[in-house]
Amino acid sequence: MATAYHRKKQPELVRRTLLDCAAKLALEQGLAAVTVQAVSLAAGVTKGALFHHFPSKQALVEGVVADLIAQLDADIDAAMAKDPLPYGRYTRAYVDITLHDPMMIEGSQWAALHISILAEPALRRMVSDWFAERLHRHRDTDGDADLEFVRLAADGAWIAYLVREKPTDPVPELGALRKRLIAMTHAGRPGPADGGRT
Repeated sequence: MATAYHRKKQPELVRRTLLDCAAKLALEQGLAAVTVQAVSLAAGVTKGALFHHFPSKQALVEGVVADLIAQLDADIDAAMAKDPLPYGRYTRAYVDITLHDPMMIEGSQWAALHISILAEPALRRMVSDWFAERLHRHRDTDGDADLEFVRLAADGAWIAYLVREKPTDPVPELGALRKRLIAMTHAGRPGPADGGRT
């Protein structure tokens, strides 16, 4: 009785627990394993409590993806805050975070989760909308075609590692690639003398 009362007083804690349990299931077994039954059991709540926070399985899965996007957003913002140069700041942060993706070094579990997200149209749209919003927000400093090329190269490298034959193989050249792509964001930086491209 005290536990139920305690949970009612902490709805955000229950919601957080549900998201964490769903993410763990998705990571370990893929998005198909994220069922109302499995998540409510793992979280120690009733199905009714789960439905109070997430009206459907789809809403729960979208909540997990939104959580991953929010973490990506926070990581990019933190990297940008450390970068003193406005030109290309978002692109440098994006490349750094993208090519530090844990799935590249921790094996096929992350790969399976990312592939599941990319394969589901509604989830893919969430990621696409987030990306479009970030590009719009940083269009003044990161709108150049050269910077777009760098971001696309990072995405291509990410996908190449995602689908490699042995996901658990180490990727020693990843750091060098990340450095090369980040260096490319400085090559076209507007110079103070001409106010334009150098």
